[in-house]
Amino acid sequence: MKFNEFNLSAELLAEIEKAGFVEASPIQEQTIPLALEGKDVIGQAQTGTGKTAAFGLPTLEKIRTEEATIQALVIAPTRELAVQSQEELFRFGRSKGVKVRSVYGGSSIEKQIKALKSGAHIVVGTPGRLLDLIKRKALKLQDIETLILDEADEMLNMGFLEDIEAIISRVPENRQTLLFSATMPDAIKRIGVQFMKDPEHVKIAAKELTTELVDQYYIRVKEQEKFDTMTRLMDVEQPELAIVFGRTKRRVDELTRGLKIRGFRAEGIHGDLDQNKRLRVLRDFKNGNLDVLVATDVAARGLDISGVTHVYNYDIPQDPESYVHRIGRTGRAGKSGQSITFVAPNEMGYLQIIETLTKKRMKGLKPATAEEAFQAKKQVALKKIERDFADEAIRGNFEKFAKDARKLAAEFSPEELAMYILSLTVQDPDSLPEVEIAREKPLPFKPSGNGFGGKGKGGRGGRRGDDRRDRDRRGNGRRDDFKKGSRGNDRFDKDRRYRNKDNKKPRNTSSEKKTGFVIRNKGDK
Repeated sequence: MKFNEFNLSAELLAEIEKAGFVEASPIQEQTIPLALEGKDVIGQAQTGTGKTAAFGLPTLEKIRTEEATIQALVIAPTRELAVQSQEELFRFGRSKGVKVRSVYGGSSIEKQIKALKSGAHIVVGTPGRLLDLIKRKALKLQDIETLILDEADEMLNMGFLEDIEAIISRVPENRQTLLFSATMPDAIKRIGVQFMKDPEHVKIAAKELTTELVDQYYIRVKEQEKFDTMTRLMDVEQPELAIVFGRTKRRVDELTRGLKIRGFRAEGIHGDLDQNKRLRVLRDFKNGNLDVLVATDVAARGLDISGVTHVYNYDIPQDPESYVHRIGRTGRAGKSGQSITFVAPNEMGYLQIIETLTKKRMKGLKPATAEEAFQAKKQVALKKIERDFADEAIRGNFEKFAKDARKLAAEFSPEELAMYILSLTVQDPDSLPEVEIAREKPLPFKPSGNGFGGKGKGGRGGRRGDDRRDRDRRGNGRRDDFKKGSRGNDRFDKDRRYRNKDNKKPRNTSSEKKTGFVIRNKGDK
């Protein structure tokens, strides 16, 4: 179903079109009509299936911008998700003039209070910070008409049930409630019974998470060698259209700059990009004016671009579901595609989590050498020369240089002239410009079985959205290296269990305050 088939205003449809969205995802298709009718909805779907738009679009549709009141409240488990949801809601609602604010722990509460005083129609926040603002009487909920609980199971896993109940008790009873969750434990069902009015239950079955048309590979490489390894592989494989994924906005900017330095036609997109430039970049990529699109997960989510032949995961994603959505950018419309993930030695444990989700093993791939990349670039140059010589329009210009060409032919041999032409066309591997990519903080590996990079069941990455003490399960992961050689000759440790350097199973350590990510095992309190 297309977005223009929903009963949405022209302002919203214009922003949806600008963002490049055409077809609604299953959760959007089933949820948006119900929400527009004012019904309470429980939406159950995997992370990354478009739940923000599923609740955001009908919520934005109902906002009366002429009224300076908070009309909708979104409760999210982490600051990262709160910011992400705020950005998406702002993007879709900007033409309509909807003001969206995000509030979360770990940031100045005074600045957030000031932002709320300046006006807000929608507030997105984490439970702890929302309660704090409510108690300070800085957040008034008497005009709330729509309440959204995003990733409710994750909030329960993080111990936010009492906070959520306290917030809900302060919201007017005559409201619409939309609850979204990847799983449906009994506690979520009780919330539905206690706080919702005859909710419609929309459940999107977990579909096959990867396509057979995508060949999945990984390369084990040191962090500081990733960029050279990736660009050499690009030189060898010569992708028609490629997307490179970086974990952060800074990473996207640095990779884009580095790729341009190395001679690739590349541009990047992320949340800070001006909308006009974003549209221009996507248009150029779709039209083949760019070779490489560099993107964050959020910026690339929902993009429908045909013809992408390669996906390069420069960074392991924040969560395993994001990996699925990354590689879903290729292997479309019956065409095959490739995904290559660059994995630092201390990140090897993440592969099993991804493979468990996709039910498919990635194959170890030997990095291309500088000489292989050089030979591949020479072949590209030779083919271009052959094509140009076959082009009558190009040959028609040769006569302009006839006199000078005869002079050169008299002074130099044909072989010398050909070598000089190639040297102008192909970068010398010994004189490639240096590119420095700053190190990003690695994702901590915690073998909980629920995900990685700070995720519990189905949640997005990020630390808790308030100032509470985080608990952390720590362990070192190890995966035996593959036998180097051709694709597909990977051999892993038979039981593929994670062990530390002493070949012992990792044990839990004491709790400590973290600024990173949290994964909780079943039973953790």
